[in-house]
Parts: sequence; C-alpha cells; structure tokens
Amino acid sequence: MPCTRTELEARERLFLAPFAQFSADSRGRKHQEAPPEWRTHYQRDRDRIIHSRAFRRLEYKTQVFLNGTGDHLRTRLTHTMEVAGIARNIARALRLNEDLTEAIALAHDLGHSPFGHAGEETLDRLMRKHGGFEHNRQSLRVVEELEQKYPGFPGLNLTWEVREGLVKHYSAYDHPSKRPDFDAKNSSLEAQVANLADEIAYYSHDLDDGLDAGLLSEAKLRRDVQLWAGAARQTKREHGKLPDECRRYFIIRCLIDDHVRDVVETSEAIIADAGVKSVDEVRLHPKPLIRYSVARRKLNLELRKYLYRNLYYSDAVHEPHVRATKMLEELFHHVLKHPESCDGEVQNWARKSGWPRAVCDYLAGMTDRFAMAEHLRTLAGGSG
Repeated sequence: MPCTRTELEARERLFLAPFAQFSADSRGRKHQEAPPEWRTHYQRDRDRIIHSRAFRRLEYKTQVFLNGTGDHLRTRLTHTMEVAGIARNIARALRLNEDLTEAIALAHDLGHSPFGHAGEETLDRLMRKHGGFEHNRQSLRVVEELEQKYPGFPGLNLTWEVREGLVKHYSAYDHPSKRPDFDAKNSSLEAQVANLADEIAYYSHDLDDGLDAGLLSEAKLRRDVQLWAGAARQTKREHGKLPDECRRYFIIRCLIDDHVRDVVETSEAIIADAGVKSVDEVRLHPKPLIRYSVARRKLNLELRKYLYRNLYYSDAVHEPHVRATKMLEELFHHVLKHPESCDGEVQNWARKSGWPRAVCDYLAGMTDRFAMAEHLRTLAGGSG
C-alpha cells in the first residue's frame, strides 16, 4: 500500500526533533485547498516551486559571472540547487523538517533580477520612489501573485511556513523584510538553515568559479585565506598529490564539510542552551539559533573580504555588470514610457500594482539573455 500524507505526518512525529516544524501543524495556505494525498504540505510546495516558470528562468540568470560567460560557471539555478542540497544535509543532522527546508531553499531566489546583485541594486535605485526593490520581497511576490498557474488563486498558494522563510531570508547582501503577517521575532529553524546554507554555497562555489575563470589563484588563497589554507593542508594530508581539478574539488569539498559541521555542532549546542521545546518557542526566541561558531564567523569574514577585493570587484566581473545594468536601466525607462510594448499580463499587473511596479516585475523576471535581446530589439536596434 502507498504511504499516505497522514502516515508521512506520523513518521515526522517519530523522527523529527520537538522544535522542528511539523507539516501537520502548518498554518495552512491563503486559499483553501484539499490536502495532498501522497505528499506532505511541504512536499507539495517543493513540487510547485520546481514546476514554476520563475524557477526555470533561474538557469539563465547571473550568479557572479554574467550568464553565458562559461559552460562550467554557476548560474542562479545551479546555485539554488547547491543551497538546497546543503540545507537538507544540515536539516537532517539536526532532525528538522527537510521538506520545508528544501522548499524554502529552492524558492529563495525566484525573485532575483537579471545580472546578479548589480541588477538588484539598479532596480532598487530606479524604484526608490515606488517602494524600492529587494529580491527576497520579490521572491514572495512571485509565489503570491506573479505566477499564474492555477484557476482558483494567483501565485502558487504555498504554505505560510514557506512564505515566512522567504520573508525572513537574508544574507550578507540583504536584511529581513517585515510584514505584519510574519511578525514573529524569528523564523523556523528550517528557514534559518536555508539562510545559512545560501551563504555556505556561495562562498564555496564563488571560489571554484573564480579559480576556473583564472581570477583567483590557489597560491594566493593559501597565503591570504586561512580557511583555504587549512582545507588545502587537509586535502594534501589525506590524499597526497592530486591533479589540479581533483585537488581543487576536494579542497572546496573540505570547506563545505567544515562549514556544515561547524553549523551543526554550534547550532545543536545553542538550541540546547536555549531550551526551546517547540517551533513556536523558536519563533519567540530573540536571536537566531542556527549559527556559525564565533571562530568560523571570523574566518568567513576574512574570506568574504578577500572575495570582494579579488573577485566581485575585479574588472572581469564588475565591468560586464556595469554595462549590463546600464541596459537594464535604459529598458526600464523605455518600458515605462511605452506601455504598449508589454503584453496583457504586464498590463494586468499594472492595474493592480501601478505601472512602475509592473515594469519592475517585468524586468525582474527577465533572464540575462532576454533582457539583452529586448534591449537590442527596442533600443539598440532603433525601433524604440
């Protein structure tokens, strides 16, 4: 006999920690629906996210290097998949709800603009008089309004807990967004895990991509970055001399493993000290309970500063972003003046949210290549 949702929920009660978010205790969905038969609520959320158009577009959105720069460089989609994998591992170790953690991780960048964080900053500046732009809020907007797949409601109608995770998600680039319907001091531990997994993923794959592109060197990393030096020593001690690609892979693997171990061991101790017995107590706790150790946080800061100095603001990364975001700005002003250039869907958004916000939604949903093609068609080609 197949395993029903009720049986899956009972299994959660047996295996998850008391402070995990149980799917049977979900606060539900904004629009009433019959519950899934063979999946938990969060498994349904995960599947809806994966089948969304916004998720598929992540394949052609910049992570660090402009999309299309290299076949092996990360895109926003591969980054998202790596975040989900790391998040599930941490959640499993801490006996949290893996399905909820994965759903939040998969959705966290759905609202990201083209051209990476440079594109986000450009849209935020252009929308300053109209509420600004921030990709975490936009991810929530995508799943609540912009995706149009179901006859009975707008958006994906995800559970409250997944949407809470998107509101509370933040990184070194962002700060939590506040909404009255998500007013707890903290989010679930699952959301906190997804947030930290994002950081672990981009630290590791930005190093890998920077080395692959020739903008970083192992010799300088061994000299200037303690985390890299320690992982390199461990790799050499355990595996001896390795070919370049294999050695680099194992060093980065060591880095990820060490990050995960540090988060799991540190968070386990913090959770025990906090004495939380339920997810509601987690939300009322004044500080996040999923954290790095103090020593690891200090080492990560050193790594982050190194990446900014030697990768993110290098000419090879920064200059293409400057040119690309100039195109994005020109597109914004063009579409703002020419509503007829947009299809009926964007016109519908405008009736609900105003024209500037609809234009922002339209541009934020673009892939890098579509934004470039639209700029060429409407502006560089002279038809605008």
